[in-house]
Amino acid sequence: MSLVSHDKLTFVVQGTYYVSRHPDAVLSTVLGSCISVCLTDPDAGIGGMNHFLLPYGHGSDSGHIRFGVNAMEKLMDELLQNGARRSQLQAKLFGGAKMSANLVDIGRANADFAHEFLACEAIPVVSESIGGTSARRVVFRPATGQAKMLFVANDQVDQQERALSQSGGMVLF
Repeated sequence: MSLVSHDKLTFVVQGTYYVSRHPDAVLSTVLGSCISVCLTDPDAGIGGMNHFLLPYGHGSDSGHIRFGVNAMEKLMDELLQNGARRSQLQAKLFGGAKMSANLVDIGRANADFAHEFLACEAIPVVSESIGGTSARRVVFRPATGQAKMLFVANDQVDQQERALSQSGGMVLF
């Protein structure tokens, strides 16, 4: 998406990413089986968050950033173009829950992809909350790398995503 330079809450929906160095910028998302990777270069004071749905796409749709491989590349490119140093990047991972016992464990596949990608790029994972069966709300301060995570009742995920989207992301909590 783009470099966020304001001091308000930005909601990161599926298939998006944001980067900021503004000291008051806050990025937030709600995750089920999706993954958000929060990357930061704490020395440069810049970071970003993505939100991807599946590890890889197929066919003509495979270039969309709702797929991890593209979401990770876009997030890293934007960070590096705006002053982050690859050698200083640190990651925090969230999401990857198994939201239905009757479906394939998409969350596990997403988490495995994120770990493999970061290992290949030699980016350390400094903290994570991955797996389980509960949705999560993540709040991330990209300039500092500070993150907070709350578990959300699964029946409230759609309601919270809808409320945040309709309000333009300006929700107090």
